[in-house]
Amino acid sequence: MIPVESRSPRKPRGHGAERRGEILDAALVLFAERGVLGVTTRDIAASVGISQPALYAHFQNRDAILAELCERAFGELAQRMGTVPVAAVIDRATLLRMCRIYINFGLERPDAYRVAFMLEKPDGRAEAQDSRILAAGLDTFEDFQARMAQLVSTGSTRPGETRLLTQCLWAGMHGLVSLLLARRDFPWVDLELLIDRHLDMLADGVLRP
Repeated sequence: MIPVESRSPRKPRGHGAERRGEILDAALVLFAERGVLGVTTRDIAASVGISQPALYAHFQNRDAILAELCERAFGELAQRMGTVPVAAVIDRATLLRMCRIYINFGLERPDAYRVAFMLEKPDGRAEAQDSRILAAGLDTFEDFQARMAQLVSTGSTRPGETRLLTQCLWAGMHGLVSLLLARRDFPWVDLELLIDRHLDMLADGVLRP
């Protein structure tokens, strides 16, 4: 049981959103450190300094917290990607800019990226929460794919339907980000050089010679 004096003071009426944000922020750190399966709502409540029943006033369970964190991560990535208008994706330079946005998101927001893309999710979680995560991820993918479709329409890509090319490119970017986050102690070459060369190779695989 958490001593009363260690708990965060009760939020005044109208400040529930602030408490909700504190819960999400604490859960994000714990999930990234221990994995989703290694964290309980009791752990999250203790990290915030509130009781478990107080946490349940904002979230039904751990899976609901996880779903909202994934929605936030996917939404932020889509927002960043939105700085490149769909109609602007017409050449190699814009494709590389779009890919850089993805890479930068993963490296600048590592905890959010891990939770959304890298962590094992609980088996048998509520179907509604699972659907929320899948829908958020698909929305972001479709947003990325719309830009790839514009590039394909210019006739500058290698043969292949848009969805296939988009998934190949996404997988290549995710592979680099996940390695850089998971193996920070590996003797990587200069990071900027590594990213630039990797994205050049991905672009070569998507675009016509």
